[in-house]
Amino acid sequence: MADIRSVGIIGAGQMGSGIAHVCALAGLDVRMSDISEDALARGKAIIERNMDRQVHRGKIGEDDKVEAIARIGSSLGLEAMSGCDLVIEAASEDEQIKREIFKQLRPHLKTEALIASNTSSISITRLASTTDRPERFMGMHFMNPVPVMQLVELIRGIATGEDTVKSLRDLTLALGKTPVSAEDFPAFIVNRVLLPMVNEAVYTLYEGVGSVDSIDTAMRLGANHPMGPLELADFIGLDVCLAIMQVLYEGLADSKYRPCPLLVKYVEAGWVGRKAGRGFYDYSGDRPVPTR
Repeated sequence: MADIRSVGIIGAGQMGSGIAHVCALAGLDVRMSDISEDALARGKAIIERNMDRQVHRGKIGEDDKVEAIARIGSSLGLEAMSGCDLVIEAASEDEQIKREIFKQLRPHLKTEALIASNTSSISITRLASTTDRPERFMGMHFMNPVPVMQLVELIRGIATGEDTVKSLRDLTLALGKTPVSAEDFPAFIVNRVLLPMVNEAVYTLYEGVGSVDSIDTAMRLGANHPMGPLELADFIGLDVCLAIMQVLYEGLADSKYRPCPLLVKYVEAGWVGRKAGRGFYDYSGDRPVPTR
């Protein structure tokens, strides 16, 4: 951890901005990169809003917020990653996009820099093979929302070195998170268990066993879940849910992971959850209303 003083974040979306948030509060210099100024502006706004919420709740002081925000720089392109000790990729959950990012990142990294991917399902070994330093590459899967959730899955690829594992484990602890080790199998631990449950809830809706409201109410009250699986799917993003299920289905070749056709239809319609204003719930009014 002593060697990691500056962190580059590729992607300023919900996950990337959340990772930047916790790194800056931990005293690290942060460089956030994305493909458009609008995306960077949205990411900064998310960070400020979430830190304001922490100040309001007494989790951090106003000075902590001001100092943390001052540590976060942003830029288009990957040139700003050149001085970073660690670069964390937090782009879309699409393997081809990630592989292309890692190829473009190569000339901008200093020799000793580490790379991590925040992928929630894709093979770390395959992603590492597109870099010039697979021994310095590891999966570092933060949970959403990053400032709130305590867990980070650490996934080593076949070539990941012990020093890399130790450095990222130490960093995780320094961020106030709890690390768990996961093997490099499709979707790792959390999503290997969670997403099939979400997919089964969509099948339950698809087959008419229950409505959106009855399924979510049943799981909240019957299994004591903080939110129902369909509400959770909207929060995650139905496109992300579908991408993870496809990784599971293709990677494990087991029919139990087949994405529900209704999930596919919702994604095709652009009804991908809260971020689109509509998924299994419609978010256009004062309160969410089930769409089925």
